[in-house]
Amino acid sequence: MSDATRRGAVAERAARAGGVVARGQFREQLTVETKTNKNDFVTETDRESQRQVIATIREAFPDASFVCEEGSLPVGVDPTAIDLRESLPEEGRAWVVDPIDGTANFVRGIRFFATSVAAVSGGEPVGVATYLPAQEDIYTVSHGGVTLNDTPVTVSSRTDPETFAVALVGWWPARESDSHVSMYRAAAERFGDVRRVGCIQGVLALVASGSLDGAFMPTSGHPWDTLAGVHLIRRAGGTVTDVFGERWHADSRGLVVSNGSCHEDLLAAVQAGVEPTD
Repeated sequence: MSDATRRGAVAERAARAGGVVARGQFREQLTVETKTNKNDFVTETDRESQRQVIATIREAFPDASFVCEEGSLPVGVDPTAIDLRESLPEEGRAWVVDPIDGTANFVRGIRFFATSVAAVSGGEPVGVATYLPAQEDIYTVSHGGVTLNDTPVTVSSRTDPETFAVALVGWWPARESDSHVSMYRAAAERFGDVRRVGCIQGVLALVASGSLDGAFMPTSGHPWDTLAGVHLIRRAGGTVTDVFGERWHADSRGLVVSNGSCHEDLLAAVQAGVEPTD
């Protein structure tokens, strides 16, 4: 078994373990806190799910480094005994974890949320898993391709933009509502259906499996929001760029993904609300 294959298998096992925690507390009584704003939610379930993900990975890789959405460690672990980083390392290996992507959906009882794990080497994902526990769907990379519940999938084959279903992902900050409305309008003029469903990794997985034809995010996301899904889409045959059409990296501005057809139309839509750089 190659190292990438082993890390992919551990990513799947860890995503399932964390997702089981989330599913077990879904639609139960929750204590909801906020972080950066009134709509940036976190619950103890997020933290418990993350602890389980970390513990599962550490069973296979005791010296693993982590980049996680929540600053939480497994119970009983000395904080000095684990390498928990604030940002993605440019060199070496790390595990990037989002215990519940789509916490706003989770706390509202909406089934579309995900536990996402990416094994990263040199800043690039080498093994990933995105698990939607309420739906019991898991997206992984196997033998170079993407599987949904062990069934091979690819990006969609649609070429007519009027038949496309695309999604706007990421935050919709009030101070930037005009630009987001411009993007939404531009997309609605080009494509048959524009959606916003509140879970970035879930949306990226849907693009990788052909259920959606594209998605776009005008601002830079955190690595735990994007890395696993980007890897899935690339392996499924899709196109991934920043908002200017350049190859996407974790520190790129924005994110635009598609099945490869009409990618320029998606870029035009997102650029309708993005100010050009100097």
